[in-house]
Order: sequence, then structure tokens, then C-alpha cells
Amino acid sequence: MTLVTHITHLGFAALLLVAGIAAATEAQMYKGYETPPYTVIRADGPIELREYAPHIVAQVAVEGARSGAGGRGFRTLAKYIFGGNDEDAKVAMTTPVAQIPLPAANGEAETWGVTFTMPSQYDLTTLPQPKNTSVNLEMTKAETQAVIRFSGFWTDRSLAQQTEALKSWIAHEGLTSTEAPRYYFYDDPFTLPFKRRNEVAIVVQ
Repeated sequence: MTLVTHITHLGFAALLLVAGIAAATEAQMYKGYETPPYTVIRADGPIELREYAPHIVAQVAVEGARSGAGGRGFRTLAKYIFGGNDEDAKVAMTTPVAQIPLPAANGEAETWGVTFTMPSQYDLTTLPQPKNTSVNLEMTKAETQAVIRFSGFWTDRSLAQQTEALKSWIAHEGLTSTEAPRYYFYDDPFTLPFKRRNEVAIVVQ
């Protein structure tokens, strides 16, 4: 049984653990894994105003509740970076795993974009192409995001609490939200809750 076949039978928690393959070598890192490129414009306690540079992501759209969609999307993207591509090549894991709300495909069901940042050594012409056509490779645009960082479990309740705190800060600072909140998870679920890095981010102008 190949690694790719084997990981499809593992849960979301185990997948995040076994995803620790070769880390990227770029300067912006978290625990040895490359992160999206950003500059902190301003910090206010657990909140940062960040300017994100364009970068390539692999994203899959998954219908259903956030928690379940995260696991299904992760498995699909893990297959891609573990060799499910036209070059049968491994692509280094990065962090965070992002969940971004998307317009519902049928107008009713929740739809989430589960996203991996691609290592900065690639561009859209050099990245291996996914065998699974549901995996989309795209370049993001430059964005300003207000981001709140917190530890603990990534439950719907904790995400809602952090979202409200972030929205209050955005309003206080006279900024305008332009998109729904997105969620960033930097650590595998085996990391002790108080050591985890979780974030809620909102694009602002």
C-alpha cells in the first residue's frame, strides 16, 4: 500500500501529523514550514494588520459544515502534494491550512475552500499539475488582512468569539471588512491546545 493510499484512511488529525515532509527553505517560516509572505503593518496585542503579497495556493472547494469540510479538503490536497500530480512528485508541506468560505454552489449548502500555500520556489508554470481536477492552482492577489491570533481548540464557538473580537477592533480602527472571515490553522491537532497557533483573518480596506 502506498503512502498516498494509506493516508486516505486516516483522520484529519493524523493527516496533519504525517504531512511533515521536507520543509521549505525560505525565510518566512513557522516551525520549519514556509508560510504565506506578509508584512506586519501594525500590531495591537493578539491582533495584527498584515499586508499579504501575492502567492500561489492549491485549493479545493468542499460542501458541508466547516469541521467536516476541513478534513475532506485536507485529504484531497494531501494526495496532490504527496505525488498525486502529473510528475508523481512530492511538494513540500506549508502552513497554515486555511479554510475560506465560498459562495454556496447550490445556493444552500455551506461551501469551504480548503487551501495550502505552495512553496515559493514554484510559479504557476513549474508547479506539478494535480491529477484530481477538483484541485485548483491559482495566484492570490495582494491583500490587507486584519488577523487575530489565539491558542486552544478550533471549535466553532472559539472561532465565533475571536471573529467578534476582531470585528470590533476593525470597526474601532475605522476599517471596512470586504470579505467573510477565513480561518488559519498552523499546528497539527496533536499539539497541546495552549501551544497551538490559530487565526481568524478578515480582508479589510
